[in-house]
Amino acid sequence: MKRVDTILEIAKKTMIQEADAIAALVPLLTSDFAGSVELILNSKGRVIVTGIGKSANIASKIVATFNSTGTPSIFMHAADAIHGDLGSVQPDDVVVCISKSGNTPEIKVLVPLIKMLGNKIIAIVGNVDSFLAKEVDFVLNTTVASEACPNNLAPTSSTTAQLVMGDALAVALLEMRGFTSSDFAKYHPGGALGKMLYLTVGDLCKNNELPKVNPEDKIRKVIIEISTKRLGVAAVINPDGSIAGIVTDGDLRRMLQNEESVSHLTAAEIMNPTPKLIEESEKAVNALQVMRTFNITSLLVVRNNLYVGVVHLHDILKEGII
Repeated sequence: MKRVDTILEIAKKTMIQEADAIAALVPLLTSDFAGSVELILNSKGRVIVTGIGKSANIASKIVATFNSTGTPSIFMHAADAIHGDLGSVQPDDVVVCISKSGNTPEIKVLVPLIKMLGNKIIAIVGNVDSFLAKEVDFVLNTTVASEACPNNLAPTSSTTAQLVMGDALAVALLEMRGFTSSDFAKYHPGGALGKMLYLTVGDLCKNNELPKVNPEDKIRKVIIEISTKRLGVAAVINPDGSIAGIVTDGDLRRMLQNEESVSHLTAAEIMNPTPKLIEESEKAVNALQVMRTFNITSLLVVRNNLYVGVVHLHDILKEGII
């Protein structure tokens, strides 16, 4: 077998083994999962997620998922917790403790301290006979048959199982709360995902120039308007303020190819009388979809059918929306 084939076989085997480990979690779900969700939903505090080693790394990621989906959460490293950070746990907080073995020295010290504070504890644990599993209020079983590592040592399947259990908690919580795409946008205002949900066409075009000409304006004026406003288009506006059409730089090129003399032509004679329009309140991602559908790079923006601006493909792509 070629070296590349060997490498690919290792990757496939790892993925299949981890996928099987995740599938095996489904029958391990019990009423403790529902109880954990209800506990967090009814809590007036935050979710404190803790662990040690690779479980701490997973805990940190779960915290990020909780926070981005409407469940206030903070990460507390188990080792740091028993050396001063336990003070971050407030009376109404729920603690989620993650551990494969459930028997690490730090966990054995930490759990009794949390119980003394009176906080409820949820365990995401790979050993239901462990110290951790026996001491907590709810047990989420993430037992795996083996690690994907050929030596059955490196945390692979086990950490994937922990991560999936955390995701299941987060999704159950957001659905029970009725968490919407608008809520999601509130927590992601600076990212591309959030911008897809809240950024409007009006937000994008407000800083652009407003290229426009009259129907009777000659070609020279049209060219100057398109050139100086640098958006590649000019709206053709009737005296009553309504949109008569649009002239693009493509229209100008076609005109030059088809006409020997152009100085006498007017905007009305070369414009497209059926330009694609979009309301300024529409989402930017919808504008992108229109551009892709019609293979164009600009849209005239309107408010109550009156021309208020131009949104260009580059405006959208610059915001990371693709």
